[in-house]
Amino acid sequence: MKNMERVRSQYDKLSGWYDQLLAAQSLWSKLVCKIVWGFPDTAYTARLLAYLPDGFAGELLDVPAGTGLFTCGKYLRMPQACVTCLDCSEGMLSAAKERFSAAGIRNAAFRQGDAGALPYADARFDAVLSMNGFHAFPDKDAAFAEFRRVLKPGGLFVGCFYIQGETRRTDWFIRRVYIPGGWFTPPFMTRSELERKLRSLYSQVDLWNVGAIAGFRCVKQKAAAHFSR
Repeated sequence: MKNMERVRSQYDKLSGWYDQLLAAQSLWSKLVCKIVWGFPDTAYTARLLAYLPDGFAGELLDVPAGTGLFTCGKYLRMPQACVTCLDCSEGMLSAAKERFSAAGIRNAAFRQGDAGALPYADARFDAVLSMNGFHAFPDKDAAFAEFRRVLKPGGLFVGCFYIQGETRRTDWFIRRVYIPGGWFTPPFMTRSELERKLRSLYSQVDLWNVGAIAGFRCVKQKAAAHFSR
């Protein structure tokens, strides 16, 4: 609980300049991406969001929703979807609300909450999206379990986050800057550990990485049919 409060507090403080840091549109933010992550932009997000088809019309859980920086354009192309945005940070959610309202997105609901204790019924959602969140979650196993619990059989789990052991320079920055700053919470997975975890929970797994960022698409197995004689 103490770690969760620290994460919430730090992301509330970060919400005002989160977009400037991650958008990779200014020279200094591109420089940060290049130095810390080894690539100059966030093009991997387009690859990830392509897993959700334009025109998606089901129930989607987005956690952590952040400021909506990467998802706003996508949700404009999903007007029939029912989007639920959850984040531990009220500051992040406020920024997302403003962005979506300005863009004319009317099919999104917002709720402050913990990824490790989701306030939703079993098999509620057709898809779960988790962008850049697991490296901040204090209880990652609980989040993995909760995301699977609220996903319908046959539903999609799509996400991306930091994995260790891929880029030595990135690992150094995580240890020296991001963990002390309260933005990332250890322990972290390697790619092979993440793959084993996902395959233990889902029937289909597509996993890739760009430097120290892993992206994936998983499908929750449908229940086997039972026949009586």
